[in-house]
Amino acid sequence: MPNPWDVGSARALARLGFKALATTSAGFAWSIGRADQQVPLDEVLAHLTVMAAAVDVPFNADFEGGYAIEPEGVAANVTRAVATGIAGLSIEDSTGNAADPLFERSLAVERIRAARRAIDQSGRGAVLTGRSEGFISGRPDLEETIARLTAYAEAGADCLYAPGLKSLDDIAAVIKAVAPKPVNVLVHAPFATVAQVSDLGARRISVGGALARTAWTGFLDAAQEIAKSGTFSSFGKARPGTEMNGMFRS
Repeated sequence: MPNPWDVGSARALARLGFKALATTSAGFAWSIGRADQQVPLDEVLAHLTVMAAAVDVPFNADFEGGYAIEPEGVAANVTRAVATGIAGLSIEDSTGNAADPLFERSLAVERIRAARRAIDQSGRGAVLTGRSEGFISGRPDLEETIARLTAYAEAGADCLYAPGLKSLDDIAAVIKAVAPKPVNVLVHAPFATVAQVSDLGARRISVGGALARTAWTGFLDAAQEIAKSGTFSSFGKARPGTEMNGMFRS
């Protein structure tokens, strides 16, 4: 379930045969010249609407922390999100505060429960993914992560997700702990293969902003070469325009 950041990248991935896609909050933010976590809710909802309509495969939304702290606000925003046409969304438990990076567990659980209630009341059948962010927010505690994911499952999350896990043993422990609920694994560095993660029992793999970072790396390397040395050798690595036009031609 790779993560495109605009319509073109979404359509390219769908045409490569991927059966489901997911947005990336970071990739979208960079595409409009902003940092991750700095895009207002209304712009995110407009982006979700465009992305969900762009392809014929299911689209999951990276919905950050629900764009609210209190459960009631999360529920209201989830209601708006599922109306965009997305097939699912994730809710994080990170606060954005480096000194206290995770919501207190009971509040985090209530936020998931509120999102579940909002989805059920919408009648749209969207998949709810509960995310615990300890491994990417300075709290890499496997026991706490598993306790949170287990609680999110009990609160109604359909899928569980702990981005930042890079040990196959840790991934296996999470999968075992929340079974039979499915687990999403983030692979944004070359520490594992699809086959290895699949063999552990993971049901989804996403790549976060990694594809967007890879695209930006090629762009910045080529632009910096022009700016610094006045040469254009990076263009030799580019796909031909005929190939690009062929990919998007109706």
